[in-house]
Amino acid sequence: MSIKLIIVEDLEEVRNGLKNFIELSSDFKVLDTYATAEEALDGIPELKPDIVIMDINLPGMNGIECIRQVKNKNLSTQFMMFTVYENDEKVFEALKAGASGYLLKNTGLVQLIEALKELHNGGSPMSSNIARKLVTIFREQNKTRVVETLSQRENEILQLLSKGLLYKEIADQLHISTATVRQHIHRIYEKLHVQNRTEAINKAFRKN
Repeated sequence: MSIKLIIVEDLEEVRNGLKNFIELSSDFKVLDTYATAEEALDGIPELKPDIVIMDINLPGMNGIECIRQVKNKNLSTQFMMFTVYENDEKVFEALKAGASGYLLKNTGLVQLIEALKELHNGGSPMSSNIARKLVTIFREQNKTRVVETLSQRENEILQLLSKGLLYKEIADQLHISTATVRQHIHRIYEKLHVQNRTEAINKAFRKN
């Protein structure tokens, strides 16, 4: 059975190019194409495609808002963003709205076909730099969340621990006694619920 698609893209050349290329594969059937989100809002619930290829920058309503509104209708349709935008805000907005895949328009058409198949089979395909960006952001968010539970001094000490400094070296750098460093580290371990330096560093900086 063919995977049913709708394409939402305002540039006619891009829209028709995608349609013509995708229809070369017997795995897909393009049900319709739309130049605006407003048209898509009517067409998607009626045609019930498996996947919608969605641009973000559309005249009138943008693609992210279109997804948000369609998702409210509880359709099983999945959304693949196909866009030039790769900034953090747009990526997160699209994923929060309900997109399951995010590809940049410099993606090759063959790679797009494979990504659409992956999406249909339950995956979340993304351009490699988008995936790396998300990993970095989530790691940074987690780091901030954990480290904020520590005092400024404890945070300083944890940073120095992560660099491999010994207790005495930390004491010398912060102009405090080794005993004070030990007290701070004991409190760090208690707050992070860990037993040693390695666990503390992993939980604070690398755990997802």
